[in-house]
Amino acid sequence: MATLSLFSREVSSSSNSAILVSGSHPQSLCDTLASQFCTAEAARSGADALARVESKRFDLVLLDPKLPDLDAEEVRRMMKLQQPDLPVFLLDFATGRLLQSEPVSDPLQQALQALHPAAEESAGETALVMAEPEPLPQSDPLVEPLPDMVGRSLSMGQVYRLSRMVARRDASVLLEGESGTGKELVAKAIHQLSSRAKLPMVTVNCAAIPESLLESELFGYVRGAFTGAVQSKLGRIHAAHGGTLFLDEIGELPLSMQAKLLRFLQEGEVQRLGSPDVFRVDVRVITATNADLKERIKRAEFRQDLYYRLSVFPIHIPTLHERNDDVISLATHFLAQFCRQAKMPQKTLHPSVRAMLLQYAWPGNVRELQHAIERAFILADEEAMVRPEHFLLQ
Repeated sequence: MATLSLFSREVSSSSNSAILVSGSHPQSLCDTLASQFCTAEAARSGADALARVESKRFDLVLLDPKLPDLDAEEVRRMMKLQQPDLPVFLLDFATGRLLQSEPVSDPLQQALQALHPAAEESAGETALVMAEPEPLPQSDPLVEPLPDMVGRSLSMGQVYRLSRMVARRDASVLLEGESGTGKELVAKAIHQLSSRAKLPMVTVNCAAIPESLLESELFGYVRGAFTGAVQSKLGRIHAAHGGTLFLDEIGELPLSMQAKLLRFLQEGEVQRLGSPDVFRVDVRVITATNADLKERIKRAEFRQDLYYRLSVFPIHIPTLHERNDDVISLATHFLAQFCRQAKMPQKTLHPSVRAMLLQYAWPGNVRELQHAIERAFILADEEAMVRPEHFLLQ
């Protein structure tokens, strides 16, 4: 159990307790708390706080009502769904006031006074703004699978929840996960669930375009800008105006282009090659990578400032091994899909195939499973059942 427990209900006086703080400027508040009460841990966004609560067991969380990426009440509700006994308080960082009516412990009152000495108790009552908390739902509507996605494992439930939450906002999303896990499907689903759904989603694979052509592809060019530019062309960024720009394999973006992309993210403007004109462009940016960007930052291969711009809302897409409960439902889905496309009667999986699929590690993730099912479907030919001999698993 992690020592994140400044206000644990059962903490001994000798324990080194701690707290998770999430808001726009959490570090200064953490430093104040750490100097007097605990080991405080800062989360720079609602998504960061959710990820920490998922990976560790906290005893108390303080959330700024004005998180930079998500609605604080939604974050609080998700934390309560994960850990019903976890005390989660909305704290106005500017005034030191709590914005809910959950019971307040003596240590918390002491901490509030330490953070904001002016907010003293009056007439024996704490200076709290009491607001009736929303009742927690019996079931989480945010856990429904995303459009065109299959699987109801716990790890995918987290992906569905986070994706549906962020879809309603324009925060930059970074999808992290191995190749073949379905990052592009998640990106498409976020776009489809957003207010930009009726406008274009433009996809750019940063690893598939030569470095010499990447700038002209992203930003566009005018006639005569370089040899072969016989007519003007809008860049992919401009083409996504009003909609979503999905940059796949962002970890492969050359350093020279990282600086140009960062400038666009900061200014919201694009300038075509060979033109002095600057255009304002409104796009929502989603990126994806199978690389460890933090490790690349250490090796000076990826800009840290660009990483923070892109990862306002990171979402980890689990491997198929991590969501093993979804293997059979995915295999059945792909088999039915191939039968429909070929206009053939529905085939079924032999029971021994089901056991074989569950035991296999799937290093190529969902994409490998899809290809394996397609090959087995072809080899089964007119048979009504797909059998083990139709598979070739390494």
